Amino acid sequence: MATVKKRTVAPLYAVAAVWLYFALFRDLYAPSHYITATIVSLAAVLIAHAIWPTRVFALPDPEPAPEPEPEVKTEQEAKPEESEVQDPKIEALVKERNRAITEMRRLNDAIEDPGISDQIDQLEALAAKIIDHVITHPEKLPQIRKFLNYYLPTTIKLLNAYDRMGSAGVSGEHIGGTMKKIEDMLQTILLAFEKQMDALFAGEAMDISSDITVLENLLAREGLSETKC
Repeated sequence: MATVKKRTVAPLYAVAAVWLYFALFRDLYAPSHYITATIVSLAAVLIAHAIWPTRVFALPDPEPAPEPEPEVKTEQEAKPEESEVQDPKIEALVKERNRAITEMRRLNDAIEDPGISDQIDQLEALAAKIIDHVITHPEKLPQIRKFLNYYLPTTIKLLNAYDRMGSAGVSGEHIGGTMKKIEDMLQTILLAFEKQMDALFAGEAMDISSDITVLENLLAREGLSETKC
């Protein structure tokens, strides 16, 4: 338990009253006068302390603050989000997809030829589908290495060249011939993109084909298959 002392201010008032009295009704010009006033002031202080002594109060100890309860996280909160622990290879794949799609759309807006624009739309859609499929099936990433490292960047490179030549405003043998070659090549590139997409589903197609074969044999043994005439 803590104790607090409260001192009285009465001695201060008593000293002030003594000096006021001497200043108004007594002489204060000789040293003896000041000595007398000082002695009377000390006496007044003692009397005031006797009449109004220092009071002591006992204060109860403050109650300790309750300790905060430990925060309990649920199992779902304790586990990191899947996006936080994503495979760096998949993160790089997402960035490559976004970069390629953004560049294709920029080139599509810049190239005015409607036929080329339509082919770029198809290339963009196929590229997005291919990469999105691998993002959800990371085990298929090795299957599109050539697509990522050669087909896709080379396609964007050719489209950039086509855009630059078309924006030059000059028609010549070299520019016209090169642009024509790129136009002819775009259809072949579209077929390559389609084959890449089809190849990603080859394994699933085989599995489905096997399931169909097993189901047909089972139905045949049960006498439930249709007889073809």
